[in-house]
Amino acid sequence: MMMLRPQNTPDRPLVSFIITTFNTEPTMLRCCIDSIRSLSFGGERREIIVIDDGSDRPAINELLDISDDIIYLRQRNQGISVARNRGTDMASGCYIQFVDSDDSLLRPAYEHCLDVARRLQPDMVGFAFTHRQCASVQKDVNGPFDGADYMLRHSIKGAAWGYLFKKELLNGLRFRSDFDRYAEDEEFTALLVLRAKRLFTTSAKAYFYRQHPHSVIHHLGKRDLIKRQVNTERAVRYLQERLASLPNPERLALQRRIAQLSMDYLYNTARLTHSLTRLDKACERLRAHGLFPLPEQEYTRKYALFRRLCNTKWGRRIIIAATFR
Repeated sequence: MMMLRPQNTPDRPLVSFIITTFNTEPTMLRCCIDSIRSLSFGGERREIIVIDDGSDRPAINELLDISDDIIYLRQRNQGISVARNRGTDMASGCYIQFVDSDDSLLRPAYEHCLDVARRLQPDMVGFAFTHRQCASVQKDVNGPFDGADYMLRHSIKGAAWGYLFKKELLNGLRFRSDFDRYAEDEEFTALLVLRAKRLFTTSAKAYFYRQHPHSVIHHLGKRDLIKRQVNTERAVRYLQERLASLPNPERLALQRRIAQLSMDYLYNTARLTHSLTRLDKACERLRAHGLFPLPEQEYTRKYALFRRLCNTKWGRRIIIAATFR
């Protein structure tokens, strides 16, 4: 393990930016880091932590000219969950922001999120993303919301990078180390939102989610499809195990999230396999754990329609037919 840390650091940065990288194309990694370095922090300082998860060629080789501005740690390859956990352990900032190494922050919109953090002292700030490197800046702010109440009434984003959050909110919460690449965020993000008492949201598109041929979402061979679905099912079951230990408001909110993820899991089974047999088997696996039929709730119109269709054999045939393009 190798670690490089800047010589001069403040007592408590406002934000620790945690970047995990594994064989990321150097220009993308540099673009990611530069998008953070370009932010104007005024008197406050920021902390950039780069966790190199055993890249074939150490990422620091391409970052020597900015090594005084980052904290760099190289570990043996253990996956994004272990890398993120190590980053949060190292972070000294009041807030934490995850950034994938092939993505970047969009300065005008993200500055708005920082302004919300400075002015309103939130537990979390949720923001939007875009697939474009430039986007119009929306400066709306909604909240504060209690996290459980918000989750009960809204469909939340599962990606951990979609939130700026206080480090103290973690209080022992970790990414599960047995997840690799797919669905590693789902349990973590849902439980994090439940802990927030002052959640603010904005439609500002502050995160550039890059789509390129080497990104995880494009690696969808048969083995990857299976891994993605297996991990999603595990995430749903892990969340279900948490229900019994939660008080009623949090339990009801998490039940909605579990139902939504179960719907997504079944829909993606249909979309990715186009197989009625596999969809039927997925329903039966959920049924064995008390997760199917989906709860009779009217969370959203899409959910209500899917629930009704999925509960019958003919309805599942319609779902399979609708996923062909």
